[in-house]
Amino acid sequence: MLKMVFQTTPSMIIERGASTRLAEHVRARGCKSVLLVTDAGVIAAGLLEAVLKGLESQEIAVSVFSQVQADPPESVILAAVDAAKACNADCVVGLGGGSSLDAAKLAALLARSGESLTQVYGIDQAKGPRLPLILVPTTAGTGSEVTSVSVVTTGAGEKNVVYSPMLLPDLAVLDAGLTLGLPAHVTAATGIDAMVHAIEAYTTKNLKNPISDCLAREALRLLSGSLFQACVDGTNLQARENMLLGACLAGMAFANAPVAAVHALAYPLGARFHIPHGLSNALVLGPVMRFNLETVAPLYAQLADIVLPGIQGHDREKASTLANYLGSLAGELGLATRLRDLGIVESDIEALATDAMKQQRLLGNNPRELSLADVRAIYREIL
Repeated sequence: MLKMVFQTTPSMIIERGASTRLAEHVRARGCKSVLLVTDAGVIAAGLLEAVLKGLESQEIAVSVFSQVQADPPESVILAAVDAAKACNADCVVGLGGGSSLDAAKLAALLARSGESLTQVYGIDQAKGPRLPLILVPTTAGTGSEVTSVSVVTTGAGEKNVVYSPMLLPDLAVLDAGLTLGLPAHVTAATGIDAMVHAIEAYTTKNLKNPISDCLAREALRLLSGSLFQACVDGTNLQARENMLLGACLAGMAFANAPVAAVHALAYPLGARFHIPHGLSNALVLGPVMRFNLETVAPLYAQLADIVLPGIQGHDREKASTLANYLGSLAGELGLATRLRDLGIVESDIEALATDAMKQQRLLGNNPRELSLADVRAIYREIL
């Protein structure tokens, strides 16, 4: 008998230009003072100007916190919380990539609840309440606007997470216009990240369910069908919309059917070497899929029919072709394909593998069990 729970953001607006009308949604929640959490790259790209103008025109006080960095450390999260308290924020808006959205989630929670960051690490440890929260993604990758998790870097090679339904925002605003200025390499890396979310949600060992399956398949159709176009012509708004929606659907999928070994092996690359999360996922995707072939070839074959329409062969052949295709995708899109190109050497493999094995909450979702030796071999395959 089917038994499942499915949770996602209660309200979403998907509309070109919607980010310039945030004021009405802030006011609808009875709020007058906003902490806007973002990063320096968003400001440099000029994405904040229209958003701020819209808020300030409605006499909403806005304080901008722009210290977010990729894979944010605890110090950045705590600084965001302090900023929310200092401006007496009664609403938090996160605008940016996944790191900015994750930081905004925790700022909204901790500024209101009074809990410490270390108290809320883990699953359902946050007691709340939180401030009203609106999330506006500017990259088509993480799906953080529809997930109940925030990832925090806690030390060299280590990350921790906060899992709680309270991290789901009150509103997610998907405005594809905000993604038009993304460089091709960012579009590629974040796009592959979103595809990984869909693939791992579809093949996860735990909590795989019919709703996430539908979302993952449609996400992969949108993402695979638009990724090259969005990279080659970043001004193609239809491709950008497809990518943004695809990333959101993939986020909804993996928020309920959790990711696995690709993410487990990607995390140490980000934490130790500050490799962007999307690129980290892209690097290990092919080898992990090839490792999983003997367990989930039929499922990979179903996804191959979506990504590579008209593909021929039996399930194992289709699955192998998909793994090889996705493994080569980073190179075709101009991204790094070897760890050595990113400054990683053989002597780093042991530390990376040890760190990856600590990610048991993710490895436990993988359809095939990995040993320390397996993880070492995967890293060496892409060295």
